[in-house]
Amino acid sequence: MTTKRDYYEILGVNRSAAESEIKAAYRKLALKYHPDRNPNNKETEAKFKEINEAYEILKDSKKRDIYDKFGHAGLNPGMNTESGFSGFSSGQGFEGFDFNFGGGEDIFEDILGGLFGGRRKQRAKRGPKRGADLQYTLKVKLSEVAFGAEREINFEHLVICNQCNGTGKTSKSKTEKCHHCGGTGDIRISRGFFTSIQTCHYCKGRGEIITNPCENCRGTGIMRQNKRLFVKIPAGVDNGSTLRLRHEGNIGEMGGEAGDLFVILQVINDTKFQRKNENLFYDIEISFVQSAIGAELEVPTIDGIANMKIPAGTQYGTIFKLREKGLPILGTKKRGDLFIKTKILVPQKMNSEQKKKLIEFAKSMGENIDFDEEDNGFIKNFFK
Repeated sequence: MTTKRDYYEILGVNRSAAESEIKAAYRKLALKYHPDRNPNNKETEAKFKEINEAYEILKDSKKRDIYDKFGHAGLNPGMNTESGFSGFSSGQGFEGFDFNFGGGEDIFEDILGGLFGGRRKQRAKRGPKRGADLQYTLKVKLSEVAFGAEREINFEHLVICNQCNGTGKTSKSKTEKCHHCGGTGDIRISRGFFTSIQTCHYCKGRGEIITNPCENCRGTGIMRQNKRLFVKIPAGVDNGSTLRLRHEGNIGEMGGEAGDLFVILQVINDTKFQRKNENLFYDIEISFVQSAIGAELEVPTIDGIANMKIPAGTQYGTIFKLREKGLPILGTKKRGDLFIKTKILVPQKMNSEQKKKLIEFAKSMGENIDFDEEDNGFIKNFFK
């Protein structure tokens, strides 16, 4: 004979645990081992039954008192105790337990509503429901990020049918009770010892079916409609920034408010500038002469052309910073910076005269080189 486990041990609570502690422990375990979350799992199904058996005893003050005094033996059929309790069956199949999930304060109404959309409590108070939110991806240029912009978007959303004004009916329409759900709007589905309730998909939870419905919306009361809007893009937005347009989503049900439209901004990669947060980066090519003796050059910025001085002796990879020539910082009047990195261009083709002058320059700088133009123009004995 298998020894039954202690009920307090099953729920993981102390014998002195308050009713609220026992209920909280049961909530957690029931959700974890519920058969709908562990389909076709005999082990968790057995665990679930064991948890329910323990809770059925410990939630009842009289049964708990008997169990505390006499243990499992006090709960056997025909076992009379000083409290007058005559016991009940706690054997196979839960014959002695009340699993009427539709009644009273059954805890399943509270903790397992999420598994079935919370329909148990909603059916009694069927009312307005908020419409669904929508998303729209909008590609923007870096220049629009820099200065802000106003863009036009076109999208489709659900609105009240303009022919039946949302009723789904016409003058020729009639309504009759849905024969699939009996007019309740719900369908009960049994899974073993557990019963769940779902919205009737024939009448969409209305409890009635419309004959000769509105042809425009087919009796749903809603229709798809294209809409054009102008969206203001704030300066300084980043890739993935989201704009929320209230009540521009799908219409709600039974007079519920419309959902929102979320415009997700996708910043297009710029061919000229690289971006990191509010700062911009640009590579500029300068000649060997410009890097050696210095120069004043025109460089591009997000605002237009700017002048920048290149000091004499500038090396490859030197970075210059132009303050506040970057992007606006969202929600402020500040701006980032523009960082310009130098790349020195080396001539790929030179004539004989240019090469001689370059050799003369090298010798004037103290370089000891031997140049033979007939030998493919290679320098010999460099730094001999």
